[in-house]
Amino acid sequence: MTTQHDIKQEVRKRYGQAAQRAQEKSADAGCCGGSGSIDDVVTTNLYATDELQHLPQDAVVASLGCGNPVAVAELKEGETVLDLGSGGGIDVLLSARRVGPQGKAYGLDMTDEMLHLARKNAATAGVTNVEFLRGEIENIPLPSDTVDVIISNCVVNLSPDKDAVLREAARVLKTGGRVAIADIVTRDNLPAAITENLALWTGCIAGALTETEYREKLAAAGFDAIEIESFREYTVEDAEAGGLGDKARELTGDQGGNLGIFSAVVRAVKGESARKGEPIPVVASTGDACGGTNCC
Repeated sequence: MTTQHDIKQEVRKRYGQAAQRAQEKSADAGCCGGSGSIDDVVTTNLYATDELQHLPQDAVVASLGCGNPVAVAELKEGETVLDLGSGGGIDVLLSARRVGPQGKAYGLDMTDEMLHLARKNAATAGVTNVEFLRGEIENIPLPSDTVDVIISNCVVNLSPDKDAVLREAARVLKTGGRVAIADIVTRDNLPAAITENLALWTGCIAGALTETEYREKLAAAGFDAIEIESFREYTVEDAEAGGLGDKARELTGDQGGNLGIFSAVVRAVKGESARKGEPIPVVASTGDACGGTNCC
C-alpha cells in the first residue's frame, strides 16, 4: 500500500529533478513532470504573454501548474499573499508585482532544489518583497492570522493529508482572508489502481479530490463562499497523448469522451466560524475561472 511517506518522498524527488531540468533549459521540464506525460497537456497556455515577459526564463520553464491562480486572486496593493508549493517562484513573482512594495509575497516549498531556483529567480527579477520558506504545506511556518490571500497552483492534490493543508490555510489566514487555488479535480472517485500509482500521484492525477470532497473539506476547515469552477476538461485522447495509455481507458471503461478529470479554480473565504468549529454553508460556483486572461 502506498503510504504518506512514500508519496512525499516521490514528490520531493520528482520536483527536485524538475528544478534541475529547468535550470538546464531542458525541453522536458513540464508541469508536474517531464515530456511525454499528461502534464504536458495540463500545463499549456496558462499565462498571458505580458505576464511572462518580465520574468526570468528559469521561472517560466519551471512552471508546474494547471492554472493561473494569480489571475483570479484579486490581489490588492499592500496585501500579504502566500503560495503553497511555490516551485520555481512564478506565481510568487507575479503576486509580488500586484501587491506592490508595501505588500509581501511568501512562497512555501519542501524541495530544496526548487527553493534554490526560486530565490535565484527573485534575485534575477530584482523583486525584493518576497520570501521563500522551506516547509510542508501541512504545517505552514507562519503565525496565525497573518496572511490576506493564499494561492496554490496544482499542489494541494499532491498532499496525502489535504485536511491538514486546508486547516493550516485557515489558521494563517486573517478572518475574511481568501484562497484562490488552481487544482486538478475529479467528478467521481478514482479506481484504486490509479490512487495507488506513485507516478500518477506526482503527475497530479492520483491525489485529486472530487468536487464534493473539496467542498466538504473546505467547509470543515472553516471556509465559506466556496466556489469550484472547471475551466479545462481532459479527454481520453489527452491522457493517451500524455502517456497514460491503458490507465486512460481504465478510467472511462473504453467508452471514450471525458475522463471526469478537470482543471479548476477553487475559491473560498475564511469565515468567523473557522475559530469556533461551526458548520459553514456551501455556495454554488459562479464567475469567470480565467479572471479575464487567456489562461484557458
